Amino acid sequence: MLKKKPRPTPARRSAEPKKRPSADAAAFQAERIPVVGIGASAGGLEAFRELLAALPNDTGLAYVLVSHLSKTHASMLSELLSKVAGMPVAEVKSAMPLRANHIYVIPPNATLVVEDGNLTPRPIQAISRPVMVIDAFFRSLAQHRGSQAIGVVLSGTGTDGTLGLAAIKAEGGIVFAQDQRTAKYPDMPRSASAQFGSADFVLPPAQIAAELARIAGHPYVRQAELEEEPEPATPESQFAAIFSRVRAVTGVDFSQYKPTTIRRRISRRMVLNKIETVQGYLKRLETDPAEVEALYQDLLINVTSFFRDAEAFEFLKKHVIPDLTRRPSRAAPIRLWVPGCATGEEAYSLAILLLESMPPAGGPPVQIFATDISRLAIQAARDGLYAENIAADVSPERLRRFFVKTDGSYQISKQIRDLCIFAVQDVVKDPPFSKMDLISCRNVMIYLGASLQKKMLATFHYALKPGGYLLLGTSETAGTGSELFRPVDKKHKVYASVPSTNPPRFDLALTEAADTRTLARRQAMQPRPAADMTKEADKIVLSKYSLPGVLINSSFDIIQFRGRTGPFLEPPPGQATLNLLKMAREGLAIELRASVHQAKKAGGPVSKRGLHLRRESGFMDVDLEVVPIFENAAKEPYFLVLFRTAEDTPQPRKQRPEKDREGSRVDREIAVLRSELAATQEDLHTIIEEQEATNEELQSANEEILSSNEELQSTNEELETAKEELQATNEELITVNEELQNRNAELAKANSDLTNLIDVVDIVYVMLDRELRIKRFTTAARRVLNLIPTDVGRPMGDIKPNLQVTDLPGMIRHVIDDTQHIEQTVQDLAGRWYVMKIRPSMTPDNKIDGAILALTDVDALRQSQENRKILELRLRSLVEQPPDVLLAVAPEGQVLLLNSSSLDAAGRQLTQSIFDYLAPQDHAAMHECLKKVLDTGAPAEVAVQGFSLQKHASPVTIAIDPIASAEGVTALGVRLKTASQGAPAAR
Repeated sequence: MLKKKPRPTPARRSAEPKKRPSADAAAFQAERIPVVGIGASAGGLEAFRELLAALPNDTGLAYVLVSHLSKTHASMLSELLSKVAGMPVAEVKSAMPLRANHIYVIPPNATLVVEDGNLTPRPIQAISRPVMVIDAFFRSLAQHRGSQAIGVVLSGTGTDGTLGLAAIKAEGGIVFAQDQRTAKYPDMPRSASAQFGSADFVLPPAQIAAELARIAGHPYVRQAELEEEPEPATPESQFAAIFSRVRAVTGVDFSQYKPTTIRRRISRRMVLNKIETVQGYLKRLETDPAEVEALYQDLLINVTSFFRDAEAFEFLKKHVIPDLTRRPSRAAPIRLWVPGCATGEEAYSLAILLLESMPPAGGPPVQIFATDISRLAIQAARDGLYAENIAADVSPERLRRFFVKTDGSYQISKQIRDLCIFAVQDVVKDPPFSKMDLISCRNVMIYLGASLQKKMLATFHYALKPGGYLLLGTSETAGTGSELFRPVDKKHKVYASVPSTNPPRFDLALTEAADTRTLARRQAMQPRPAADMTKEADKIVLSKYSLPGVLINSSFDIIQFRGRTGPFLEPPPGQATLNLLKMAREGLAIELRASVHQAKKAGGPVSKRGLHLRRESGFMDVDLEVVPIFENAAKEPYFLVLFRTAEDTPQPRKQRPEKDREGSRVDREIAVLRSELAATQEDLHTIIEEQEATNEELQSANEEILSSNEELQSTNEELETAKEELQATNEELITVNEELQNRNAELAKANSDLTNLIDVVDIVYVMLDRELRIKRFTTAARRVLNLIPTDVGRPMGDIKPNLQVTDLPGMIRHVIDDTQHIEQTVQDLAGRWYVMKIRPSMTPDNKIDGAILALTDVDALRQSQENRKILELRLRSLVEQPPDVLLAVAPEGQVLLLNSSSLDAAGRQLTQSIFDYLAPQDHAAMHECLKKVLDTGAPAEVAVQGFSLQKHASPVTIAIDPIASAEGVTALGVRLKTASQGAPAAR
C-alpha cells in the first residue's frame, strides 16, 4: 500500500536535482498515467455518450475508445462524442502521447497498441481471419500497464473484448461490463461477464463512470504516478491469517507463492470492496465465504489462449513434435502433461500440433494429461467451448478442421477432446504423472516462491522420461535445476531432462498441514545444513572440545566433517555414501547407533568410553561423545559426534603390577573371553549387514510402491475423469431420449390426425411393401377390398377384393418394378364405380420400398355423366325436327341447342342468350314468362314484337315449355307460334 504525497509545484520540480532529460519527460509522464480502455460495437455510440456525459473532467485518467468502424469510410465518432464529453477528444491518426483527462478514439481500418507511453495506430492488413480490435488493444494495454489498466466493455454484438478483459484482469487490472439490461445489443457485455466472471463490475454506463471516478485516486491504481512511500508495514500475521482462511475454505496454501503477487491481488480485492486496511479485509473474509472464493479465483489467474507465444509452438512443431511422432505406431503412446492448463487452450493446441504432424498412415497413440487447481477451469476445459474471437489466434484452416461452429462460439472437435484427459490437481502437493515425453508448464512458476519452483522442477524431472522435454514460459527458467535439465533452445525455453544417478527427492505434502516431524526429517536429509547449524556446531567444538567429529542428522547422514576423522571413518566399497554407520570403522557402528538413539531420547549428551577400535596395527581405545543440537523445539535435532583417543586424554602413568601365581590362569580366561567376544562381534556384524541389506530392499520396495501408488493415483484420476465424462454423456443421452420421446409423441399425434383425416375423406388407401405385404389401410378399404384388421402383414395375393379387376397383384408388382403409375376406372361387385390409382412408395432418400393403392368413389359422378348424355340425346332428337324454329335454353335464357331451321335462319351463328334475338322492349316480358314456367312447371306463352330468327319480322307468339331436367339443370323448349299455327303441343 502506498501513501499519496502532495504533488510538488512546478518551481519545486525544477529545483529537484534528479530531473529526467526533457526529451524523455513527456514519455515518462505518459507511462505513469492509468489508462481506461473502452470497447463497444453495435449500439456503442449511445453507450459512449452516456458514459462520457457522466464522467468528471479531473479523474487523472486517460480514456481510449475502441469501436468497430467501417474500413472504407471516415469516422465521425470523435466529433459526435466531443459534444457530450467535458474533456478533449482526438482521433489517433498517428503516434500520440497519453495525457491525463484526455479521450482518444480509434481510427478506421486500424488497431491501437500502447508503446512507450504512446498510442500507436497500426493499419489492418488484408487477412482472411477477423481482426478483434478491442481484444488487441486490451491485451496491449494489459502488457504495458499492468494494474494501471482498466477495461470496459459496452454494447455490441459478438464476443470481441472478452479475452482482452481476461488479460487485463490477469495483470491485476480492473474490468467493467455494461449491464445487459441497459445495452442495446447485449452480446459483448454478456460474454465479458460470463467468462469465469471476468467482469469485476456489471453496471449501467452512468454507474461505471461513477465507479471510475472513485477508484481513480486510489493508490492501487495511481501508485506508479505518485511518489512511493510505503505505509507502516502490515503485520505478517494478518497475511498469514488470510492464507489460513483461504486454505480452510479451498484447501490450497498460497503462503509460499511470491509475496508481491499475492499481496497485489489482496490489494486489488480491497479496492473492489472499498476496504482500506488489511485488517478490515481479513474481517470481511471471516464473515463472507463468497469473498473468499472471489479472492481464490483472483489468485489462480486462469488466463491463456490458443497457440500463446506462436514462435514457441512453431519451434515445437519443427524440432520437438517430429521427434515424438517418429516412433512406430504400435510403440508406447506419446504422453504429454500440461500442469496449470487453465481452460484447456494450451492442451488442445498441443493436441492439434500432434495430429498435424502425424503421418498419413497414422502414428502412435497420444495421451495428454491436463491438470489445474481450479475446478471451474477444468470443467470449462472439458466442455471445450470457446468464444468466436479465438479466430484471432487460430488459423481458418485449423478452425475448419478441429472446431465445430455453434451458436456464437466454437467447440473443439471430439477427435481432439478424446486425446485430452482433464483433472483437478495441485501440482505443489499432489503426486505427479510419470513417463512423460513432454511437459508444458508455462507461466505458472512465475507466481511461486523459490522453494516451490525448485520443488516443481524436481517433480518435473521425476515425471519425465530420460531425454523428455520441458517447455516453460518466456519469463521462467530451469536455472535452479540446471543439474536436472539441459537447455535445448534458450530463446523459447525448451529443456531436456538429464539422467541423474542421485535423483532429487520431492515432498508430496509440503504444506503447513504436513506432519512437522516428517517435514523436519526430510529437510534434514538435504546435503547442506542451515547456516545456524554450522555456527552452533563451531561454537560447541571451539568452546569445549576441539576434537575430530562429524555433524549428522537423525538419519545418520553426515552433514559436515570436522577435523581429521580418518582414523575413525573410511569410505566403504561400492556405491558412494555419506551414511555414518556405513563409514564407521569396525567396532564403532553398534555403539554409534546406540549412542545417537540414547542422546535423541534423553535430549542431552551421551558418552561412551573405552571402546576398542580395530586397526591394522592392532586395537585402539576410543572415547565417543554424542551431543544433540536443536534448532527449535518443533524440528528433529542434529547430532555432533566427537571422537577422543587415549593420546587426547593425558593420564598419570601407572606402574604395572607384578605377576602373581594366578597370572597364567587369568591370561587363559582373558583369551577365552576375547575369543567369545570376537565371535559375538562377528555374529553381530553379520546381523547388522543383513539388517542393512533388508533395509535397502525395503527402501527399494518402498520406492517401487510409491511409484506404483503414483501410477494408481494417476489411473484413478483418469478413471474419475472418464466417469465424469460418462456422466456427462449419460446426461446428454437422457436429454436426447427426452427429445426423442417428445418427438415420438408428436409423431403419434400427427399419425392419429392423418388417420382421422383420411377416414373422414372416405378414400380407400392401402400401403404395401416390396413383397406386396399389407402395411396399413384405411377404414374405407375394409368395405371395398374386403379387408379385416388381421390382414396387416398378409400378401395382397391372399386377399380377394370386391373389385372387378384381373390380376391386381400383378399390376402392383409392375408398378414397383417399372416405377410407373397406373390409373384406371374399375367397378366393384355391386356395380359402383371407382378410380383406381397405383403408384410407387418412396423413402426420403428416393428409394422404392413398396406401393400405394388408392380407390376414389366416382359412382355419383358417373351417374351424373350418364344422365347428361341421356338429356343431350333427348334434346337433340327434339330440336332436330324441321321445319319449326326451335331452341333449347337454360332458365337464365342461355341458348343450349338450335335446330337446323333455326341455325339456317341465324346464319349458322349461335348466340349466347335468347334475348339476343329479341327487341329490347320484349326482354321484360320474356323474363316474366321464363320465371312463370320455372315456378309452375307448366307451358306458357309470350307475345313479342319480333324475333330475328323469323324470315319476316312481325309480331309473333313464343311458346315455352319444360322439356327435360337433370342434376338441377332445366332445359326449356322455345317454339314460335304464328297466326296459322295452333297452340304448341304440351310436352
